[in-house]
Amino acid sequence: MLKKDRVEYINKRLKEIYPTLPIPLDHTDPYTLLVAVLLSAQCTDERVNKITPALFARADNPFDMAEVPVDEIREIIKPCGLSPRKSKAISELSKILIEKYNGVVPQSMEALEELPGVGHKTAGVVMSQAFGVASFPVDTHIHRLAQRWGLTNGKNVEQTEKDLKRVFPKDRWNDLHLEIIYYGREYCSARGCDGTKCEICTTCYPNRTKPIKTKKS
Repeated sequence: MLKKDRVEYINKRLKEIYPTLPIPLDHTDPYTLLVAVLLSAQCTDERVNKITPALFARADNPFDMAEVPVDEIREIIKPCGLSPRKSKAISELSKILIEKYNGVVPQSMEALEELPGVGHKTAGVVMSQAFGVASFPVDTHIHRLAQRWGLTNGKNVEQTEKDLKRVFPKDRWNDLHLEIIYYGREYCSARGCDGTKCEICTTCYPNRTKPIKTKKS
């Protein structure tokens, strides 16, 4: 199967498998999404969703969060891991949002990436899911599957993002970001498929016999 045929098939098949797309992280507005995505670094969405109700009951906006002691934030989010760093980032970004943006989350990749604890992927998720701006943030699932499907050389997540944006239509980026994540979790996980087992892998590469060793981001 040629690359353009793989792209067409993957685009169509994922849309069929996931006709509706629930947002993985529970949130009520751009601010709570920003905090939830920040907490999800090296932590499962399921665990984040168990932690955020208590955190947001304490403070669900930057004005209230800025008044919460960092130690208190850290205690609440401790199960998410990296709590010293994450709690400090949540406190600091809340204060910056108040000082620079009147408590409103900015609708700009550049502005978001300047906030403490907010990297390119986090900013992309917020732009996509909070503001509907076409983005293709690449997580470990997407990075792995893009390699298994021959859509990137897997050099790094930045290159994978560029490669995926190049081959898929822009109006599909936001949905594909979630579709690939869900597919990676359900059918093409790191241990559950090695590039030779799931439906998409076997359809794209029916003659593949050797496992694909993916390059880490």
